[in-house]
Amino acid sequence: MSAPIRSQVITDEQSVTTARSLRSLYLIRTAFSVIWVTLIVLFAKSSAGIATFLLIVYPAWDVVGTLLDIRANRRSVSKVPQYVNAGISIVTTIAVGIALQRGIPETLVIFGCWAILTGAIQLMLGVRRRKSLGGQWPMIISGGQSVAGGISFIALAHDPTMGITSLAGYAAFGAFYYLLSAFRLAKTATHMTAE
Repeated sequence: MSAPIRSQVITDEQSVTTARSLRSLYLIRTAFSVIWVTLIVLFAKSSAGIATFLLIVYPAWDVVGTLLDIRANRRSVSKVPQYVNAGISIVTTIAVGIALQRGIPETLVIFGCWAILTGAIQLMLGVRRRKSLGGQWPMIISGGQSVAGGISFIALAHDPTMGITSLAGYAAFGAFYYLLSAFRLAKTATHMTAE
């Protein structure tokens, strides 16, 4: 086997491995979001303690998800966007804990800022990964919607109808896009293996 062909085989195997790893991660993120949405809908109005815990856990989980994403993309040229995303989510976790002491509007503003920043990073990563992995349109759309959702959280934070349950819709859309991306990546991995 010549060097260029061997190099192509290694690259294809790495792409398949990465696609499979991301697929598994996206399924885990989908499951987490579905569970989180269910719990926030059930307990947002009946238990302040559980709701507070859930609001702090959500950005903290994004840190874990981002670190797992970095692990799944070990051969990625640059991991700076993921590390920046993890840093933003760590700061957000702390800021949410502080904002909850002041009230829900302040917490929604923090979530809005977080959604804008991490959505922009997700959009950028989706565009970059689309070339090598395919199956990234759901992540690109999700990133764009995250930015739009973040802007709306900030704009409507002091609206009396905006409660923490409004975050459930945001998380539910995220779960849907992660699930869609998982299916697209499964198709990509199967297609690459068949070639």
